Amino acid sequence: MAQGQIFAAVLLLGLLLIAVVSDVRHHRIPNLLILVGLILALAVQAYTGGWPGLRNGALGLLIGFSLFIPFYALGGVAAGDVKLMAMAGSFLTLGTSIWAVALTVISGSLLGVLFLIYKRQFWRSLHRYWVMLSLRTYVPTVEGDAIRMRFPYALAILTGTAFSLVWRPVGLPAGILG
Repeated sequence: MAQGQIFAAVLLLGLLLIAVVSDVRHHRIPNLLILVGLILALAVQAYTGGWPGLRNGALGLLIGFSLFIPFYALGGVAAGDVKLMAMAGSFLTLGTSIWAVALTVISGSLLGVLFLIYKRQFWRSLHRYWVMLSLRTYVPTVEGDAIRMRFPYALAILTGTAFSLVWRPVGLPAGILG
């Protein structure tokens, strides 16, 4: 990894870590953090790659945003999570942005299962969904269900993005910067 790539990776992971702390403490990701991250990402992309780098940053931003917006529309993530994934994508190349979204969704699923196991509600939740699938009707949650609790999805974004920087399928080019 070149010096510019290392700098960008450390910057991205630092911003994501700040977002995780904010999401865990306040269930909110500040818009100012997203804005600063976008400006820094596009500046680093332009500095290291010129116009092609800036284009990569813009495409990464669009990929992160457009692949996460359906999850927001379905109520799976909050708007701050969509913006955070777009910001993360702006640091990455096109292919790595797609890979980061995929690994983020996998990370979020695994963290969600671990959360349900920690709360000792995994089997109860699984049973509830099995009943809904069998009866083809909605079964409402009850007070105290872990499914009703807010989940700090910034942690999944950090985990998925970090994995996308160090692990990629065969043939996918370097992960950060254009």
